[in-house]
This record gives sequence, structure tokens and C-alpha cells, in this order.
Amino acid sequence: MEMEPLIQIVEDDATIGNFISAVLTANGYKVIRSTGGREAIQMNASYIPDLILLDLGLPDMDGLEVLKNIRTWSKVPVVVVSARGHEREKVEALDLEADDYIVKPFGTPELLARIRTALRHGVRSHDEMSKEAGRVKIAELEIDYEKRSVSLEKQNIHLTPIEYKILALLARHPGKVLTHDYIIKEIWGPYANESRTLRVNMANIRRKIEKNPGEPQYILTEMGVGYRMADR
Repeated sequence: MEMEPLIQIVEDDATIGNFISAVLTANGYKVIRSTGGREAIQMNASYIPDLILLDLGLPDMDGLEVLKNIRTWSKVPVVVVSARGHEREKVEALDLEADDYIVKPFGTPELLARIRTALRHGVRSHDEMSKEAGRVKIAELEIDYEKRSVSLEKQNIHLTPIEYKILALLARHPGKVLTHDYIIKEIWGPYANESRTLRVNMANIRRKIEKNPGEPQYILTEMGVGYRMADR
């Protein structure tokens, strides 16, 4: 099953936020919303969106500070959507590794086109980290990075967004032990303490892909260290 991309809207103006949310939902995207900078950072770490639409004029902190914070630990595509149209602000946002910059007011076709382009950038970035661009197959388990889909013995497996990201991360490093801290940093960020959440998600993943979760074939446990994806 192909998963709908999850987009985080960071916008304190309710009218604009409602408009963008309606447009995205009507075009097949899932949406989460934040109205402040600190809330945006927390939600980004919790939900792991596929793309962020970031306003700069937030009530509690500047949007550029939000971008700086996120870029210390995440390469998630960020499209700035702001009323600040001066070249200086655009250059500063792009220098901080924003993927794109849209000036308000904007048209729906432009917004959707910019989102599609930024999402493609994100897919390519993930593929560059993988040993096999686009797709990996381990025994009867197959992961399609572009479609964000997982199948086992040619049957689609439904994973939550975070379960998918954990499985995809492990599959990019078959045969290599990934420590608990490394996985937590890659999935939730460097400031997270998600050891119990990682164990719960791993148990759920195994329940979905392993014939016998107690004797796993695909995701192996290195006691006290982390997890390792089988390499064949």
C-alpha cells in the first residue's frame, strides 16, 4: 500500500492555515498543524513528517530559528511560505538549507508544484543513502523507497509512518548493527529520549513482518547494543 505523504503546516494565521490544509487534503496529503515555533519542533520530532511548510512570522520564535534547529538533526524538506519577500530573507532561508521559498499571496497550482518538487528532492536524498537506489529486497521482504511501500511475499504490509522510517533505516544498512542511540537520533532527533517508544515500534514491526516474532528472520537484536537487518 502506497502511503500518503505527511505534511506539517507551521502557520499561526488560522485563515491561511485552514486554506492550505484544505488544499493539501483535497490533493491526497495527510496534514498536521502547528501554530508556534516550539510546538513545530516538538511535533516534527514526534510525527516525522515528509515535508514542512514553514511560516517565518511565528508568535514565539522566528521561523528561521525553527529551521536552524531542525537542520541540526533532520534533512526533512522544508518549504518556507512567508509574506517576507525581500531577497535578503530568501537568501538567508536558503542558506539555512530551506528547500524552497514561496512568497504570500500564492496560487494553489504553484504551492502544489513546489511541494511535489521538494518531496522528490527528499526521496532522492533517501536513495543516495541507500545501497540500492529506489528499492531493496531482503529475502521475501521488499521496500520501495519512492512509493514508500513495503511488501512481504508480494503482499502489501501496512506500517505507520514511524514504523516505516525505522524499517527503511535498518534496510539501508543490511548486516550492520545500528545502536539504539543512532536509531533514536535518526528517527526522533538528537534531543529525544525514546528508548521505550523504539522498543514498542520494533515489536509492532516484527509482528507485521516476521513469521515468528520471537525468532526473527529479518530484524535481529544485538543485546544491549541495538538492531541489525539481515543481509540476505
